[in-house]
Amino acid sequence: MMAASKPVEPQSASGLPRWQLALLVGTPIVLGVGAVYLWNRSRSKEKQGKKNGERKTPEGSASPVQGQHGATNPELENMSPLDRAQSAKNKGNKYFKAGKYEQAIQCYTEAISLCPKEQKGDLSTFYQNRAAAYEQQMKWTEVIQDCSQAVELNPCYVKALFRRAKALEKLDNKKECLEDVTAVCILEVFQNQQSMLLADKVLKQLGKEKAKEKYKNREPLMPSPQFIKSYFSSFTDDIISQPLQKGEKKDEDKDKEGEASEVTGSSGYLKAKQYMEEENYDKIISECTKEIESGGRYTAEALLLRATFYLLIGNATAAQPDLDRVINMDNASVKLRANALIKRGSMYMQQQQPQLSTQDFNMAAEIDPRNADVYHHRGQLKILLDQVEEAVGDFDECIKLRPDSALAQAQKCFALYRQAYTGNNPSQVQKAMDGFEDVIRKFPKCAEGYALYAQALTDQQQFGKADEMYDKCIELEPDNATTYVHKGLLQLQWKQDLEMGLELISKAIEIDNKCDFAYETMGTIEVQRGNLDKAIDMFNKAINLAKSEMEMAHLYSLCDAAYAQTEVAKKYGLKPPTL
Repeated sequence: MMAASKPVEPQSASGLPRWQLALLVGTPIVLGVGAVYLWNRSRSKEKQGKKNGERKTPEGSASPVQGQHGATNPELENMSPLDRAQSAKNKGNKYFKAGKYEQAIQCYTEAISLCPKEQKGDLSTFYQNRAAAYEQQMKWTEVIQDCSQAVELNPCYVKALFRRAKALEKLDNKKECLEDVTAVCILEVFQNQQSMLLADKVLKQLGKEKAKEKYKNREPLMPSPQFIKSYFSSFTDDIISQPLQKGEKKDEDKDKEGEASEVTGSSGYLKAKQYMEEENYDKIISECTKEIESGGRYTAEALLLRATFYLLIGNATAAQPDLDRVINMDNASVKLRANALIKRGSMYMQQQQPQLSTQDFNMAAEIDPRNADVYHHRGQLKILLDQVEEAVGDFDECIKLRPDSALAQAQKCFALYRQAYTGNNPSQVQKAMDGFEDVIRKFPKCAEGYALYAQALTDQQQFGKADEMYDKCIELEPDNATTYVHKGLLQLQWKQDLEMGLELISKAIEIDNKCDFAYETMGTIEVQRGNLDKAIDMFNKAINLAKSEMEMAHLYSLCDAAYAQTEVAKKYGLKPPTL
């Protein structure tokens, strides 16, 4: 775990946008640090015309009809109204291809007026063609009006729906744009790259907008004790997370337990440390504030501890000034300043500012070159930046400084494995798998080693062994909700056992009702089952628990994708395949 919460990977292992999980069955995805797979399910491979090219020409033949537009033509007089309408459309197509859009519009308008109302298919084509001409003139309102007429006559008219979606985007009507492009994606069985890219773009924009507003006004929320302990366990050189030292308690209080009020004198920081030991986390920020405001001897430590808990409750705005002060304190210990740099660097990464993040980690390495935490956390940053070789170098440095660092050894193996797997190098994959065996043999008590190995085994479709690894994790850390989620997803991919998968994810929520990963995963599965209202409820729960604006934006994208699907089902009766 990085000093900030789990990273969000915007794309799936297949390269498809992650929002698509809320619509598409059988897409492998990556959630958080590890790979999570939903099982494969056959879906229609029906082709929907041209897949990756956008057709800009209108529909129908562009062959010119003899005679000038508006002139008397004996042949026309003997034609049926529909044939005359088709003739006008063909002239319009000729003008359209020549770039004469105003004349094309006049011809399409004539076709619309001549066409018998019961000829809905033809009439919808004429409206769609006129919309295409208006699109060339960037008359977005007219495009929307004509596409709406076309869709009313032919509700599954892909071309009209997609053209209307693009016009709605131009007018910044993201909600209706999303509904139209969702319908297009379903009708095209997710085969057209252009419609999927538009959906992805709109979902990301909506997610960012909603997350920005929500995150600004959110109530700070303390994570579960399990999450907090897991967070601090990723540091070995963190003074503030160490138990109270000798001399920090009064002699007469050393045999008393459970009461922070018995701690020495008026030191807010020492009281906060006692609350840490008691897992009474809600009182830590206020006690640190007392230490800071009184200018006590532990001011630097109190600033760092308060900043850490601000980060844990998702209040980076409050954390940054405290971290800045510690980093700039000449009289603070090097260990404190390096720890503050690691945490600020992780915060910057979470805010998608990799350059600032890299600067902080490099500065931490300069001022405290023998601090294993610096290399461990910088290694994780390098993985996120797809700089695997540099990440491995950092993990090696961490291991050199702390040979007993099981976490760094496991993460180094995972970095090497991902590099070999994505590079399609079977011999290096096998070498990395052998490395995992070494790690779990040397460090049989390291739950993270089993968890990362299980993810690699799942990639390799060695499901039985992956299941055994997750069982080992649960044995070592029975209160780690995330492991139950991974094990649940494994049952889905391995045995298509929906009941067992949901039971394990429900168990995760029972263990930790603040596990946003569990709610997010439950939501995606409910979408797969067609239970869209329940899915939206799960996504909303995850949104309220998100630990960063970036995570929140991603969750809003999933929620909006599911909501758009409910609207499309109501309007057009369209649904993707469900479980």
